[in-house]
Parts: sequence; structure tokens; C-alpha cells
Amino acid sequence: MIKRLYNSVMRRKYNPLSNIPNLATGHLVMQLLAWMWCIIFSMWMGSVYIFGITAIAHAMIIAGIFITATVFYTARVSPTVFNSVKK
Repeated sequence: MIKRLYNSVMRRKYNPLSNIPNLATGHLVMQLLAWMWCIIFSMWMGSVYIFGITAIAHAMIIAGIFITATVFYTARVSPTVFNSVKK
């Protein structure tokens, strides 16, 4: 039961976000929901200070993942872009 409940919320394959045809859009929606719940729980616990720290940490992790994915995608699709980098 716990695994089924977890999957129904956290896994795109099992939750209603699977109806969104674009994977990137579905991922963005899931990220926005995650941020919303982070804000709700931080406010519920009464700690805006802790929320600020976790928001910055999450933003840094998400930015790192986004930058890495962008570089990998560019290297796969258009590797000549990196030819201008001096040795």
C-alpha cells in the first residue's frame, strides 16, 4: 500500500502528469509542485530562515543538473560549438 501511494504521487508513470505529452513540461510541473510543498512545510514549521537555505540549496542543485544536461545535449547535437574553446 505504501509503495502504491508513493508511486501515485512521485512517479510520472503512475500519476496524472503522465497525461502531459511533453516530458520536459511534465518535469517542470513536478518541480513546481515540489517547490510549493517545500514552501508549505517550511511555513507550517514556522521557519522562513530554514526555507531560504533549502531554497538556495535546491536552486543550486537544479541549476547544476540543468547546466550539465544542456552541455551534454549540445555536445551530442552540435559538438562543433566547443571548437571555439582555446587550448
